[in-house]
Amino acid sequence: MLAGLQNPRQLAAQVLNFGLILSTAFMRGDLLFLWNRNLLSETDVGEVVVYNVKDKDIPIVHRVVRKFGVGDHAKLLTKGDNNAADDTELYARGQDYLERKDIIGSVFAYIPFVGYVTIMLSEHPWLKTVMLGIMGLLVVLQRE
Repeated sequence: MLAGLQNPRQLAAQVLNFGLILSTAFMRGDLLFLWNRNLLSETDVGEVVVYNVKDKDIPIVHRVVRKFGVGDHAKLLTKGDNNAADDTELYARGQDYLERKDIIGSVFAYIPFVGYVTIMLSEHPWLKTVMLGIMGLLVVLQRE
C-alpha cells in the first residue's frame, strides 16, 4: 500500500519542483552591489548610480548621461537605460540636476533577476503565505 502512495507523492513533488523551476525563469529584478566611496572620487558619465530624490521613499538606480562641472559642485543628469527621456521628471520639484549629495553610491556588480522575489513579496504580502505553504508541502512530500 505504501508503494502505491509513493507514486502520487513523487509525481506531486516533481510537478511542484517543475513549477518552482519554471517560475524562476520569469524572474526580473537585479541584486546590486554598491560602492559607497564617501563621494571622494568623481562620478563619471556612464556610471550607474543609486540616488535619492527629496520626499520619495525609494532610491532610483540609473546611469549618469551628462555631467556639468567637477567636484562637489558638479551637476549630474541621469537616465534609465530603457527609458526614452532623462530623469528630470523624476527629480524633486524645481530640481533640474542631481548633486553629489544626492548620490548614495555606484553600482560595481550585480546578480541579475535575484531581487524579483523580494519585490514581489513586498508588493503582494499574500505571496509570503503561499510560499510558506508550498515549502511546507514540499517538506511533507519529501519525507520518506
